[in-house]
Amino acid sequence: MKISSSGLFYSWVALLTVIADQITKDLVVKNIPYMGSIDIFSWFSLTHVYNTGAAFSFLADQPGWQGYLFLGIAAVVSVVIISVLAKMPAKSAVMAVSLNLVLGGAVGNAIDRVFLSHVVDFISVHVDGVFNYPAFNVADSAICVGAFLLVVISIFGKDPDIEVDKSDEKNDISC
Repeated sequence: MKISSSGLFYSWVALLTVIADQITKDLVVKNIPYMGSIDIFSWFSLTHVYNTGAAFSFLADQPGWQGYLFLGIAAVVSVVIISVLAKMPAKSAVMAVSLNLVLGGAVGNAIDRVFLSHVVDFISVHVDGVFNYPAFNVADSAICVGAFLLVVISIFGKDPDIEVDKSDEKNDISC
């Protein structure tokens, strides 16, 4: 199967996600001291923090084995997504972009885990004294947007760009 005829055609989305994620993390590490913060709005800051856990710092208090677990999960998810994309028709644009956002986010955070043993987070949304969402990064955002799009596709039906091939369907009903 040629890349241009499969969902892999949209792999540029994953690549751009990884690049944007790594550039923004590098800028934060070089320009904001660890635990430092720059207020952009009263409800939005750039805050340099590390996360050794997963979403919402899940398992961050563990002695280090969780990094290997999260790397393994990222590797398995990446292989599954790439194999799905390779079999998916390029016409499935929304689904392919969604999967590539998840792939790019997983790879972006995996790079941090391999080279830093933690993930750099820096986007902080808060209302002082009332609400403080855990810090996140571009990779986390891509994963969330990709997952949201996948949920929308699953709730509201097929990707509008997918043409269904019914030639393989059986005409009989068996019990």
